Amino acid sequence: MKYIKLPNSNLEVSDICLGTMTFGNQNTEAEAHLQLDYAFERGINFLDTAEMYPIGGNAQIFGSTERFIGSWIAKNQHKRDKMVVATKIAGPNRGLDYIRQPLDFSKKSIHEAVELSLKNLQTDYIDLYQMHWPERVMNMFGKRGVTQVDDNWKENIFEVLTVFDGLIKDGKIRNIGVSNENPWGVMKFLNEAEKHNLPRITTIQNPYSLLNRLFEVGLSEICVRENVGLLAYSPLGFGFLTGKYLNGTPENSRMGLFPNFVRYTNENCYKATRLYQDLANNLGVTLVELSIAFVHHQKFVTSTIIGATNLDQLEENINAFEVRLTDDVIKEIEKIQETHPNPAP
Repeated sequence: MKYIKLPNSNLEVSDICLGTMTFGNQNTEAEAHLQLDYAFERGINFLDTAEMYPIGGNAQIFGSTERFIGSWIAKNQHKRDKMVVATKIAGPNRGLDYIRQPLDFSKKSIHEAVELSLKNLQTDYIDLYQMHWPERVMNMFGKRGVTQVDDNWKENIFEVLTVFDGLIKDGKIRNIGVSNENPWGVMKFLNEAEKHNLPRITTIQNPYSLLNRLFEVGLSEICVRENVGLLAYSPLGFGFLTGKYLNGTPENSRMGLFPNFVRYTNENCYKATRLYQDLANNLGVTLVELSIAFVHHQKFVTSTIIGATNLDQLEENINAFEVRLTDDVIKEIEKIQETHPNPAP
């Protein structure tokens, strides 16, 4: 396992991060604990969750992902100082009214969210606290093109950073990050932090995969030049890059359970995935290995977030990090990207 220090922090994390959004819906508490045990046995010390998880959540299971992690942490308190625990506060989003009202980044909302996460996780501090998506309306989750500027949003990044500054001084969180952000948002957070001597964002958690390489436009340069770490999520495109959806939707699969997640189900995703499958076959590797190895190959990726619903999947995903891609393979990948660029933005 390779370990790397998150930018502008004292956190040393594995370059594989365990994603947990299935805990509490697709995975039971016992299954979640088995995954956590196995991940840490393999050297993964970094796990990511969110207050809104599990995916496909509702008022009845809200917060169960953090609670399952918390019960595992409670059993492994001697390991807490070796863990890096990241979670996220939910921003405005229709359909999540059961989380909190209003869903915003006001001082009240941030404090309520942090306190609930600390309680659920059964820990005294959160290593990395992230804003799950911006308060303002912007392009994300499959939207293409330019959307109307959010005239209802009042710029409040200084105020948000000031709240985080207080929570860091209180010892409740240690570092902050953004997620599903764009270049303007990242630079605004960085500029406000520098101007007012406030906490600097350590990471950005955005999608990055063979089916979605939009991070390369704008954000990758910011990460390199401004020293912000990318936590790449969905390296397998919501499971699409396993190839299992090419001949229909398997029973109990993620897309079968949550048909409203249509980001990866357009025609170009199928076309591109078939081409990547053919390339993997020609190389003698699996599509999973090719897909994860591609993300791992990128110098601007700090840690790659993987998720699974069973130990066999988790083992396969972790083992895929041992695959290395040659320059010739990268050239073949680029040919496919040029033919079907970013089919799942």
